[in-house]
Amino acid sequence: MNKMDPSGTLTMMPARSTGQFGFGLAGRNNAHSVITQALSIVRRRKWLILGTVLTALLVGLIVTLLMTPQYTVEATLEVQRENSGLVSVGQQDARSAMVDQEFYETQYGLLHARSLAERVATDLRLHDNAAFFEMFGADENWFENGQVLPNVSTREQRIRAVAGILLDNIEIEHERMSRLVQIAFTSPDPQLSQRIVDAWAKTFVRQTLDRRFEASSYARQFLETRLSQLRTRIDTSERQLVDYAARQGIVNLPAATSGANGAIAPERSLIADDLATLNAELARARVDRIRAESRLQAPAAQAEEALQNSAINELRQQRARLSADYARLMVQFEPGYPPARALQSQIAQLDRSIVREEGRVGNSVRDAYQAAQQREQTLATRVNLLKTQVLDLRRRSIQYNIIERDADTNRQLYDALLQRYKEIGVAGGVGVNNISVVDRAELPTSPSSPKLLMNLLLALAFGLALGIGMAWLLEQLDLGVADPREVEEELQVPLLGTVPKVLGEKPLESLEDRKSSVSEAYVSIQTTLSFATTHGIPRTLAVTSTKPAEGKSTTAFALALSLARSNRRVVLVDGDMRSPSIHDLFNLVNEVGLSNALSGENDFGKLLRHSTFAGLDIITAGPQPPSAPELLGSGRFDQVLADLTGMYDHVVVDAPPVMGLADALLIGSRVESVIYVIESHSTQKTMARVALARLASANAPITGAVLTKFNTKRAHYGYGYDYGYGYGDPKAA
Repeated sequence: MNKMDPSGTLTMMPARSTGQFGFGLAGRNNAHSVITQALSIVRRRKWLILGTVLTALLVGLIVTLLMTPQYTVEATLEVQRENSGLVSVGQQDARSAMVDQEFYETQYGLLHARSLAERVATDLRLHDNAAFFEMFGADENWFENGQVLPNVSTREQRIRAVAGILLDNIEIEHERMSRLVQIAFTSPDPQLSQRIVDAWAKTFVRQTLDRRFEASSYARQFLETRLSQLRTRIDTSERQLVDYAARQGIVNLPAATSGANGAIAPERSLIADDLATLNAELARARVDRIRAESRLQAPAAQAEEALQNSAINELRQQRARLSADYARLMVQFEPGYPPARALQSQIAQLDRSIVREEGRVGNSVRDAYQAAQQREQTLATRVNLLKTQVLDLRRRSIQYNIIERDADTNRQLYDALLQRYKEIGVAGGVGVNNISVVDRAELPTSPSSPKLLMNLLLALAFGLALGIGMAWLLEQLDLGVADPREVEEELQVPLLGTVPKVLGEKPLESLEDRKSSVSEAYVSIQTTLSFATTHGIPRTLAVTSTKPAEGKSTTAFALALSLARSNRRVVLVDGDMRSPSIHDLFNLVNEVGLSNALSGENDFGKLLRHSTFAGLDIITAGPQPPSAPELLGSGRFDQVLADLTGMYDHVVVDAPPVMGLADALLIGSRVESVIYVIESHSTQKTMARVALARLASANAPITGAVLTKFNTKRAHYGYGYDYGYGYGDPKAA
């Protein structure tokens, strides 16, 4: 919206945001503006872009026609893991072989090896082929009439040069997640490309076999040396072991297999074997002694032998019968009864017999205990003696075990190396190669390059990108005001109006036609000025610009004419006393004018000139004074403005440019309104900012800016500005 400041100057206020919808709309508008601006740049610079594209297409066509045809030959190899077939020397895990990319990356690197390229060059004798060097532009003056010049180059030097050419033109590509490798070579000669690709594949296969044979040959020689050394060490260590056992009296039982899996048990010494046997016997003797002791401590009648003795059991049965008979007699008779006394005598005799038998059983148990105790003591003494002997044997067996372990280690190393030697011998004898040719090189029937359509498309894309880039660069280098919106956005001053550029006629002729677009533009500016102050259009106006020839004099005259056509009395004053131009517009003689009035002339009748337009009078600049700033800085200029304001409704002053002069600042500080003229696509934004800053520092009331000589076809946004002016005019239509 617009706002009137206290000084009567019209300022532009930004519209307020209306929330999320406003932000979204603003974002869409910004995106639309960017797209529209880009399209506008393309539209304005279309001839530059079109010329760049056509030039790029022409250059691309010429380059394509002048290029030497190139022929590309391809072959496909399959690279497999080594030893994947008959012999598996390393016993590598199959799963690790599938994911082990290190091997394949190594093979791809070997395909790029310089040694391979030099071997191909040697096999094909390319180092002596003058046509090959000439074909690739690498002639080092080594040849004359197709023959190698003596003492100019060495064979190795030429081979290295050929290898460099081959590596620069060979292409090795492998398919992802596969074992296939493509070999491609490009040259102007299809037969040469085919020969090189075939030789490259065959040489790589042969080189792989040679490298494997050399590796296995070296391994066999190394293992033979190591086996010979180990045999000597085994013989020495075994002799030391036997000699030490004989000196120390160490006799071990030979090792024997044990278990279902045939595991070999370690050797056992005789003393240790005796100790184990006697220790087991001692344990059994101790058990027998404890058992005999328990029988000895039990009562004789309850001893196991007594309970199992048949004589004692018979005596006890007889006593039991006699006791039963005696008990029956006691039921009827007294103890003194003779038969009862006889039974009692028999029972006593049986008791004495039972006691004698139990005594014999007890003596036998005691004898058994003593025998068991004696046997236990004897075995314990023997076991203790064997323990001492075993400990002594262990002390003497320390060195024996060291020598034995050394012999076993040498023997195990010998067996392992012998097995490895046999496997390498088998693997070296099997002629299996892990490199195979899947597709051989075929002679091409058509060149692979240049491709006319592809080159033209690339040229088109390059030309389009270059043209757009140049257009964008020119737009960035164009520091002039190219769009009306930039006046408010870049210069921070209100835009009063836009004056279109007139083609084919003079500005005065356009201003005389009230229906012309120029007249309509200044009428619109006059309408905007009517809102500049509280009393309408300012009484005194000064029109200035950054530099000369921006249209300020025309603007001053057009505003004065527009005001005069509104039935107002207007005087147009030429304030540019250094380079006046108003008298030329009206074909007047610049004899007297503003300089005379500032010098003291009070008779305005001598100074005023009547124009052909009703209500419009003119005061020319007059003779050029010695110092225009001194005249403008005096109080006389204020009096002249006051006198003219009393005589006319409006006073329009055509002021000098701002940059480099103080005249415009002095005039602008004394008028009610300053109108700043900007020439479209000419006035630099930085200079305009400096000029506006100078006016602001002089307290000049800047009402707004007028954009002159505006060409709608060169505007950033490209639409909207050419609508309105001349609406309804058949000529304009």
